[in-house]
Amino acid sequence: MEIKTLNDIYTVTCSLDRPAALKYKRDGKWVDTSVDEFRDTVRYFATGLRLLGLKAGDRVAILSENRPEWAMADFAILASAAVTVPVYPTLLGWQIEYILNDSGSVAVICSNEEQMKKVAGIRDHCPHIHNVIVCDPPPKLPPGVLSFADVVESGRKADDDAARKWFDETRARPKPDDLATLVYTSGTTGNPKGAMLTHGNITSNVLATSNVLPIGKGMVGLSILPLSHILERMGDYTYFYRGCTIAYAESVVKVGDNLREVRPELFAAVPRLFEKMRTTILDGVAVQPASKQKIFKWALGIAEQRLPYRVSRKSMPLGLSMKSFIADKLVFSKILARLGGRVKMVLSGGAPLSAELAAFFIGAGLDIYEGYGLTETSPVIAVNTPEWRRVGTVGRIIPGVEVRIAEDGEILSRGPHIMKGYWNNDDATKQAIDADGWFHTGDIGEIDKDGFLKITDRKKDIIINAYGKNIAPQPLEALLKSSPYIGTPVLIGDRRKFLVALLVPNFDKLERDASALGVQFANRDELIGNDKVRQIYQGEIDRFNTNLDRQEKIRRFALLPRDFSIDEDEITPSLKVKRKMIDKKYKDVIDVMYIDEDADEREGKRA
Repeated sequence: MEIKTLNDIYTVTCSLDRPAALKYKRDGKWVDTSVDEFRDTVRYFATGLRLLGLKAGDRVAILSENRPEWAMADFAILASAAVTVPVYPTLLGWQIEYILNDSGSVAVICSNEEQMKKVAGIRDHCPHIHNVIVCDPPPKLPPGVLSFADVVESGRKADDDAARKWFDETRARPKPDDLATLVYTSGTTGNPKGAMLTHGNITSNVLATSNVLPIGKGMVGLSILPLSHILERMGDYTYFYRGCTIAYAESVVKVGDNLREVRPELFAAVPRLFEKMRTTILDGVAVQPASKQKIFKWALGIAEQRLPYRVSRKSMPLGLSMKSFIADKLVFSKILARLGGRVKMVLSGGAPLSAELAAFFIGAGLDIYEGYGLTETSPVIAVNTPEWRRVGTVGRIIPGVEVRIAEDGEILSRGPHIMKGYWNNDDATKQAIDADGWFHTGDIGEIDKDGFLKITDRKKDIIINAYGKNIAPQPLEALLKSSPYIGTPVLIGDRRKFLVALLVPNFDKLERDASALGVQFANRDELIGNDKVRQIYQGEIDRFNTNLDRQEKIRRFALLPRDFSIDEDEITPSLKVKRKMIDKKYKDVIDVMYIDEDADEREGKRA
């Protein structure tokens, strides 16, 4: 059959036999959801929603961590010709209230009692909400709240010939241009905007990526990123379309355990996950005997030598091949075992993946394919593939998608993947999509002679210093992250004479090394204030500054006692730093770094 809508993907996945459609962990054990159970639950839940009054075009919010009910509710909503509104479960009540009211959602599906209580606290301010449904209900349901199981059961009891006819006819009703979902961009400033993605938008992305990536029937994909994140959502649709089994990770904290338990063949992640993996690996090596550290260092050298061969898929020279075999046996097989030992492909998106980080894992034997896109582009615009891969780029443009670089370097894209616009926000839509249909990504980039797209920075994040020099912070921050001592760096310097940095240390590494240096501390504030600790970081900054242009050099830095958090409104749910919020929140710290600015700049010129 010709695949035009997400409902067509549901039809296809229900026809593909496999050991399980979904896997999830319950009471310490992994439980399978069969294809038949998945198919019927979607139909029953859709019928149950109809009995509650859901109509075509209505919006239904899902406030939940990744779990089978998320996917089944999503397909049930779409099959009802309604619209899914995903909501990050990490959001606070007032943030959830805004999305529910802006979208006009008539119902909200919650994962558990914690999320249900969030909704209870704002329900009086959400006049459109008629039904609240909870997947894991408390022993006693509050008035006006239903359990997911009860809605499914009501649909099952009503599942006669007429109900099935309604389900089949309504499921066939949406056309490619019909709205499928409102995905609210987390945004780094202001209220989030609801990107209107159609059935055709996301389906075109599923088909295009399926044609260039080796995703096959029977594979197991681990769902790690929140399903509120469009990359994970589109990825899961692709798994469904290709007949994979989707296993839902318990949480970010449990990902390591889940990888070893499920042993997936593929998953998608953001660079932050790979950064943490690399830090954990390096920290583990640091406490090993000197002999093992020497072997690991030797193996990294082999990984660097064989990287070009792995990327180009060419045969290695005999000598390197033999060394490569030994490095795999002694070192890299253990790293891959931490990922379950069967991973064939990992997709990285959501933020730039540093070339060093990509090289570390690809050289070690993990095939990471970096891609690029935005919520508004459903999301993939370009991606590296086994046949066409270049480290340091986000790959080549996927089939059916157009890209051009504007005069100011901004990446523009046009095609079936571009959203309809922003919900209830015509002005923002006109700013994002021009009269010729080109979507302005806000990213700066270039396309090389072989068609590979490279992202150099965010247009709105560019620092323009006091001398009018444009400085892209992201490449410099990626460089700083390569230090084993630095967890999260944020560069500051807009309209200033020089750059400074707010640094969140990698406290696991710092605390261990500080103890070895005899540094005594009662808490992290004392730790980061210690002169020996500051010397460590000054040494790291000096090391990086050696290879930087004068105006890119970091003149001063401040260490922070904790990482940035979603709860403090410092990062978005997709882990992007809210630069304006950081500037405002840490103004006093930043101002101290610019005391006697002229004197420091004179010193910088002599450097």
